[in-house]
Amino acid sequence: MTDILIYGENGTPLHVLNESEYSDWVASQETFTQNWLTTSGFKGKGWTSVPASTGELALVVAVVSSASEFFACGDLAKQLPAGTYSLKTNAENQQAVAFGWAVGSYRFDRYVDDKSDVATLAINDQAIVDEALKQMYATALVRDLVNTPAGDMMPQHLAEVTKDLAEEFGGSFSEIVGDELLEQNYPTIHAVGRASCHAPRLLDLRWGNADAPKVTLVGKGVCFDSGGLDVKPAAGMRYMKKDMGGAAHVLGLARLIMAFDLPVNLRMLIPAVENAISDNALRPGDVVTTRKGITVEIDNTDAEGRLVLCDAIDEAVQEKPEMLIDFATLTGAMRVALGTELPGFFATNDETAQGITNAGLPIQDPVWRMPLYQPYADMLKSDIADMTNCAAGPFGGAITAGLYLQKFVPEGIDWCHFDIMAFNIRQLPGRPKGGEAFGVRAVFAYLQEKYGSK
Repeated sequence: MTDILIYGENGTPLHVLNESEYSDWVASQETFTQNWLTTSGFKGKGWTSVPASTGELALVVAVVSSASEFFACGDLAKQLPAGTYSLKTNAENQQAVAFGWAVGSYRFDRYVDDKSDVATLAINDQAIVDEALKQMYATALVRDLVNTPAGDMMPQHLAEVTKDLAEEFGGSFSEIVGDELLEQNYPTIHAVGRASCHAPRLLDLRWGNADAPKVTLVGKGVCFDSGGLDVKPAAGMRYMKKDMGGAAHVLGLARLIMAFDLPVNLRMLIPAVENAISDNALRPGDVVTTRKGITVEIDNTDAEGRLVLCDAIDEAVQEKPEMLIDFATLTGAMRVALGTELPGFFATNDETAQGITNAGLPIQDPVWRMPLYQPYADMLKSDIADMTNCAAGPFGGAITAGLYLQKFVPEGIDWCHFDIMAFNIRQLPGRPKGGEAFGVRAVFAYLQEKYGSK
């Protein structure tokens, strides 16, 4: 996919303009171009092509409300005829256009024979090309993983992806599989995943200088969620291939951190399981003892994501990371609160929360902080254990899930928990239906600002 964006200036001129700039641009063009745009009925919105007198393509003009908006040109790569186009736009817009063009070229074609060509964009700035391609590869990784059906994306497949990523960037990879989870005290990961023929596992990627600030990522890797014995209805189960979206997000974020060579000591943990139904499945009313030693009564087996995360989080905090960030497709309640396209997150550090929010705004990767409202912790009380795995009622579900996870984060740890959809339910410019990365660029931009690059 590297030919989607190239360094150079050869190709058909592609003028990307703001709507406010269009009239002045037209006035500066040759008479032939002015007449063509008028007689063809172009109204200064969208895109159109202008031929040369020989019949060849002379130029393309794309007019958008704001060329600095990162998805404004997200559909151009697929809409324009195949060929190479040379970008002509204001310098301050180049990064946004390059990103939108790159991610907008994405196709999930693993199961279809799609040989259609996608246009190539030439930009006369190598740094912008390199950055956009790195962002594209990370976004495509998240999308590919979420889009892949569960039959081809089980815990062992996630392990292969994680191992390959570690090898690509010179990191290390290890995993704890099956009954080894019990031997090494990861009981809740094992409890959720034991009913599947695909062995549960904890994936562990490490990269960077051991003396650098430690940043640890944790991603929910439930490769398919039947709901367990509290089985989901058919409609609720249809897209549960995306329940490993948290794992996909931290893999995409880890790729960005390593590709941009951030000076951090990176660790990434993914508890990877299938929440299946069998004679040994976790039952409602069971009590499990977590890695931390907290006993948890299972109120609902469909609240399994927090169970696998809590063991991974307890492992993560043993090394006292400077920052701990987890991503998870955790609750429908967050989707009710914020919809499917605005990811909510919780944070223990006000400065970090504001920093991530601010970092996402100029690059159109919005996130919204939600409250860790402590009085709601009473909803997790159990009569026979330290706590339940979910509240009995439907209210405040995203908050109580966050409060559950917070029980495993010691005070003083700078922790953020992202509750994400990981899936576009409608097509938007540069964002097709299907798997999507939410908040990854915002978090990376914050980390890049905080730690810089080598």
